[in-house]
Amino acid sequence: MTKKIDHSKRTFMKSSTAVAGALAMPMILTSNKARAAPVEINMLAWYGHGESDVVGAYEEANNVKFNKKYYSGGDNMLALISQSPPGTYDLILSDAEFVMQLNEAGYIEELDAADYNFDDMLHEDFKKFPGHWKDDKLFSVMVRFGHLGVSYNTKAMSAEDAMSYKSFWKPELKGKVGHFDWHLPNLGMLSLHDGNGANLWDLDEAAWKQVQETAMSLRPQVGGFFDYGGTFNSLKNGEMQAMCGIGDWITGALERDGASVASVIPKEGGIQFTESYSIGKGSEKAAEVKKFIQHMLTPEGQLRSTEMAAYPAFCVTKGGRALLNEKNPKEAKRSGQIVGEPNEPIHLINEGRIHYRDVPVQQSLEDWNDFWSDYKNA
Repeated sequence: MTKKIDHSKRTFMKSSTAVAGALAMPMILTSNKARAAPVEINMLAWYGHGESDVVGAYEEANNVKFNKKYYSGGDNMLALISQSPPGTYDLILSDAEFVMQLNEAGYIEELDAADYNFDDMLHEDFKKFPGHWKDDKLFSVMVRFGHLGVSYNTKAMSAEDAMSYKSFWKPELKGKVGHFDWHLPNLGMLSLHDGNGANLWDLDEAAWKQVQETAMSLRPQVGGFFDYGGTFNSLKNGEMQAMCGIGDWITGALERDGASVASVIPKEGGIQFTESYSIGKGSEKAAEVKKFIQHMLTPEGQLRSTEMAAYPAFCVTKGGRALLNEKNPKEAKRSGQIVGEPNEPIHLINEGRIHYRDVPVQQSLEDWNDFWSDYKNA
């Protein structure tokens, strides 16, 4: 028996589909038209700051795209900017000790302090951080910080042993001590080892000579000089069992993955790295960049910053720390970002055990860098 086809039903369905498609087409076109091309912001930063875990949600919500250029070390950052035309970088993440140099070179724009919620900062120093201001004018905003001390393999060294920089000279660590390859944090730590305390950056000729001699005495212990990736991997695989020049920003990322590593602030004191955002001189995206910096000071922005996959750091605001404790109490506990914890960052600062990283006072950066090169080649 031949099945009778209902031509009227088929015709109706075809017509309905065609009409629906025709009606949908303008809506699709309208939707595509409404979503304009994203505003592109050129970012110069340490690795990780332009990755999706930090800026992905912000990019989607604000229709912007970060074109990131990564560097390692403030000297490299300055070199990259000096070799680029004004306006190349809209957003510059800088270590605080280099902000003054950026400003003196004319690489960054003045900011309006009223645009940023400094009242929410965790410490009074953070509200008017050294070098961020000049003649009561603001040029950079602090967004995260971390502490540097003795980093070690917990199977090779006890926490008690790690509480002094002298641990780097332990005979059993010969060939197993590594350096993050940047002179400032390493020589700063050796200056603390020598007892220079708060004057660790302000060394007269005799003190500077002593730091160099201390470094050379450590050289036989050293198994390598590493960039970010090399530092990370050499600690992870046990090639290096102690590391000078770093802190929780490396070992914290490894700890979160279950590695047997840790960092402590030794009795001689530790060093604070401070990361801040500035608007690049001549940027045509200043309004968009300001909005992003403001976002990074919100509790949500601070949470994404401190949880950064590339390397952890501390919140700078009360609201950020409160949200971290609410959303990720495990990380808050691990990193000491809980009031009353013995290694709580603000407590360590108030105790005088933390010194803000700076540039040499009586020597030049070139002096320190030249010695660092000699030390590596010794």
